[in-house]
Amino acid sequence: MTSQDSTATHAPPGPPAGTGSPLGVAMIGYAFMGKAHSNAWRNVASYFEVPAFEQRVLVGRDAAGVAAAAAKYGWTESSTDWRSVIARDDIQIVDICAPGFMHAEIAVAALEAGKHVLVEKPLANTLAEAESMTAAARSARSQDVQSMIGFNYRRIPALALARELIGEGRLGAIRHVRAAYLQDWLVDPDSPMTWRLNRETAGSGALGDIASHAIDQVLFLLGDQVTEVTGRLHTFTSHRPGRNGPEEVTVDDAAWATLSLASGAVASVEVSRMATGQKNSLKLEIYGEKGSILFDLEDLNELGFLDATVPVREQGFRRILVNEPEHPYAAAWWPQGHVIGWEHTFTHEIRDFLVAIGSGSQPSPSFEDGLTVQRILAAVEESAAAKSAIIQLASGPATVPPTEGA
Repeated sequence: MTSQDSTATHAPPGPPAGTGSPLGVAMIGYAFMGKAHSNAWRNVASYFEVPAFEQRVLVGRDAAGVAAAAAKYGWTESSTDWRSVIARDDIQIVDICAPGFMHAEIAVAALEAGKHVLVEKPLANTLAEAESMTAAARSARSQDVQSMIGFNYRRIPALALARELIGEGRLGAIRHVRAAYLQDWLVDPDSPMTWRLNRETAGSGALGDIASHAIDQVLFLLGDQVTEVTGRLHTFTSHRPGRNGPEEVTVDDAAWATLSLASGAVASVEVSRMATGQKNSLKLEIYGEKGSILFDLEDLNELGFLDATVPVREQGFRRILVNEPEHPYAAAWWPQGHVIGWEHTFTHEIRDFLVAIGSGSQPSPSFEDGLTVQRILAAVEESAAAKSAIIQLASGPATVPPTEGA
């Protein structure tokens, strides 16, 4: 198999990469997420058929830093002025990897300028900002300008397969879900203050940073909607070393939530950036009347599946190594048994975004999906502030469309 042989399993191929003028891409932000997205932009056309594009401009606040990053990550030029970049006629796509407090202003301006927009999760720092971004996206869509939020874990082949199995009824009615996203990068109380620990710049702590992923997976895998929320937040370390002495931490270190779903299922969500020994573990357990599914991000090529319809003497979780050509996205990569990694999820994400732009279809997850998650996050905060009171959410249709690339 060559790198040009195929696209994601079950997905229609994208438009030929050589048709029309290349789409000009500008990316705003070049740190952690900027590095991950740059890797995806640099590699996607080598493995998937996508519309032609060029990595034109990388934007950041530090001129020397962004220039060095642009040269390292394959961008033609760099800039410190995102406003002038989105006004350029040679830019058609804006990829926003900046901190959350900048999402709304940049995204709305880019959409109003007629640019397709991809923005990292969570959608915004506040519910009001998320609502304004969604309104702008809806208006732009009427002019064939597309937008997408970057919940990249939807593009893990094992989780895309899990959604297929659930959708096929292999688990029967889902009864309950456990989602735990645990990290330990803040365990040391002497770890320095960063923008991620300040409510003004980050919006929230573990809640927005990693619970957004866990909650999106509940919605994505089940195709369900949340009707009630209870939550609790906790900050274990109240102050951390800053440039001029101790600074107050104004976000949560950990969060817990119980989500009631329209189907009758219940989901428990636990997230922490203080879980000693857990580096980046997103564990998902889905329990249905006919079977169960287990997943751990630290073993992202594997899916545990139990079929409870076989005789009891034969039951037990079996390990599915999810890199057969028949699995979502896998046919584009390596021979069976040659595993892929965390970074590939962003390549899949960029692939789906470009194919949607090329075909004139709405990419997924949409800003509406991001707003749904934002409303749940806000409900968790509201519940936590009211001693874990039950918060009702307005009912509405499930917002998660069929699996991308699957």
